[in-house]
Amino acid sequence: MALFGNAHSVDPVSAQQEYGRLLGQGEQVHAAYLLIRDTILFTDRRLILVDKQGITGKKVEYHSIPYRSITHFAVETAGTFDLDAELKIWLSGNSAPIQKTFTKGVDIYEVQAILTQFVTR
Repeated sequence: MALFGNAHSVDPVSAQQEYGRLLGQGEQVHAAYLLIRDTILFTDRRLILVDKQGITGKKVEYHSIPYRSITHFAVETAGTFDLDAELKIWLSGNSAPIQKTFTKGVDIYEVQAILTQFVTR
């Protein structure tokens, strides 16, 4: 599930309000990233990928990934010529990772720390 474009940070409180209908009772958004039209939400329970589809983006797929389904992940920091950082997440039962690209303005170490916090529970 590769999406095009680069992600940047979104205020978790704003994401909590915007996507509140997706969240379970007491579920909290800890970090959120906008990827052109799509959104990545890290909650205290799961990873949510919001995939807006079609030309208008009115059709939306919400992909919920429990942290326990993540077998491993990798981050690649930005380089001298490649200014974007990358996140790869492998899910149980899938050989191909989910890949996300983040702009240089996103702290990829923060993304890695969030995943570490929830995946290792």
